[in-house]
Amino acid sequence: MPEILNVTTHSFSDCQALAAALAERVAERLRESIDQRNTALLAVSGGSTPRHFFERLSRQMLDWSKVQVTLVDERWVPESHERSNAGMVKALLLKHAATTAQFVPLYADAPTPEAGLAVVRARMATLPLPFDAVVLGMGNDGHTASFFPGGDRLPEALDLTNAARVLPMRAEGAGEPRITFTLPALLDTRALFLHIEGEAKRQLLADARLGLGEAAGFPVRAVLTQSRVPVAVYWCP
Repeated sequence: MPEILNVTTHSFSDCQALAAALAERVAERLRESIDQRNTALLAVSGGSTPRHFFERLSRQMLDWSKVQVTLVDERWVPESHERSNAGMVKALLLKHAATTAQFVPLYADAPTPEAGLAVVRARMATLPLPFDAVVLGMGNDGHTASFFPGGDRLPEALDLTNAARVLPMRAEGAGEPRITFTLPALLDTRALFLHIEGEAKRQLLADARLGLGEAAGFPVRAVLTQSRVPVAVYWCP
């Protein structure tokens, strides 16, 4: 099946080894971009999975003052909120060597993502695309970024012909309202990584790649079957 050829899997015996390897690979991409265009752009995911990766990446030696960091998606909560992805990125990634990186948030001071959408879109329009690296995660329901099963704007977010970079997203499994980069925006990258941990997620991902059972409808399958950018899966038990 052609779509399988676009995905490579890097398996590690423990998650610290994965974090070190992924951090080095992402840092290589950022260094290459700084050398080539004097700037670099990174998009990362929130949640609990990337914590060790953030710690390792924060210690990579490169000119972080030339790096812009943003999120692939965000819960519509202020940075001070315990559920804020921005708060986690600032606490765990933008420290040590990475202190001088510029963070570009997806959240804006508005009551809803719809109300703040124009501000966020204007902010995202200033990013020096393409991304040099996008690091996605995956939930147990097969979501990635804020592409949730049953999301109110899921078809629009996954539409590869959609010119919008960011969209609001609401879904039963999402908790708070969200804002997310669209799939075509995330595929505008020099390197695409999918970081997952645990045997259950490994099996879920395998089913999604093959389109087996309910996994055939998981949103992450849209990432795995697209042909624009190769996907490097990093997995540990």
